[in-house]
Amino acid sequence: MTKLSLCMIVKNEEASLTQCLESVKDVVDEMIVLDTGSSDKTVEIAQTLGAKVFYFEWSDDFSAARNEALKYVTGDWVLILDADEVLNPKIIPHLRQAISYEKNLVVNLIRQEIGATQSPYSLVSRLFRTHRELKFTRPYHAIIDDSVIQLLKKEPNWKIVELSDIAIFHYGYQPGVIASLDKTNRAKKAMEQFLGNAPNDPYVCSKLGALYLQIGQEKEGIKLLKQGLKSNQASPQVLFELHYHLGNAYTRQSQLERAVKHYQKAMNQPILPQLKIGAYHNTGSLLLSLGDLNNALKAYETTLNIDPNFAVGYYNLGMTLKAMGKLPEALAAYQKAITLAPDYASAYQNLGIILFKTGKIPESIESFKKAINLHETQNRPQEAQKLRQGLKEIGIIV
Repeated sequence: MTKLSLCMIVKNEEASLTQCLESVKDVVDEMIVLDTGSSDKTVEIAQTLGAKVFYFEWSDDFSAARNEALKYVTGDWVLILDADEVLNPKIIPHLRQAISYEKNLVVNLIRQEIGATQSPYSLVSRLFRTHRELKFTRPYHAIIDDSVIQLLKKEPNWKIVELSDIAIFHYGYQPGVIASLDKTNRAKKAMEQFLGNAPNDPYVCSKLGALYLQIGQEKEGIKLLKQGLKSNQASPQVLFELHYHLGNAYTRQSQLERAVKHYQKAMNQPILPQLKIGAYHNTGSLLLSLGDLNNALKAYETTLNIDPNFAVGYYNLGMTLKAMGKLPEALAAYQKAITLAPDYASAYQNLGIILFKTGKIPESIESFKKAINLHETQNRPQEAQKLRQGLKEIGIIV
């Protein structure tokens, strides 16, 4: 029977490690945990749950740490998880079937980015056969893909497959988690160093270009994303990201025709539909801002056909329907968004507006109160005060 090993690197992950290991301990045959210098109860938790713990001195290089962890693996296949990730139990039968095929080398998995508002899914090469030539490269955003490409040149009979259902839930994009970690400077430094040795690498151009946009260095970000496109070496997934981030950059600069062009090129890439949601959604937002309501509606409907649980998609569908004067449909869309995301302050606020316009005053006041409370508890006091002031002007005191 095929033996599967979990392989992880960790440091000070006592808050999330239990949930991660609990999700896989009955699925894998062994759990390998490499600790890179924890000062909390991470090691104790891992050992209590049955993991084999090894130690490695951190060297600012994620690939070095991941490759060290791989040395201790004894299974036929390796599943890579981070401590802030959880395996979806529904994927287990499909996962077992995929690793049973003799020709499969890598199984790409869909990861749901919990808390991400634009691109809720990503594709990660986290399940692969134990092979002496498969290793991680790149100091940040470490991946096995480079070694896979090299191996396929020598052994072309191997297959790369994808599982189309969600395999991993990733909690690292939740605002509280992002705020608690100094990831940006560390990522920027590592990727800039790598780029110095590989200036036309499309993957790092995509990742570092997106990071530059995130920290407000738009000129540098756009230059790097274009540099990645010029390489003509990008995979469809990387091409999607390069065009998607350029679409975001040009939207911010109000160069809307350019933005639409790049979103369209992103959506044309032959990748899984779930991975394109961000491009469809942002196209809808752009069209909504231009007043092209019918096409905005189509874009949002496309996102929801791909993922019926995308709360932000229902919210923006509601915004579009409201602009079209379709208030009952807009109300239903906001209610769906709230059902999927009960702490969605803006959805409650807009639901309150629809209820008020349709004469349901008591219900609208309750919805406004909920929106104000959520704005305040989510540390947006200005939004709460702005809503209070707006209601006061129409004679509603909350």
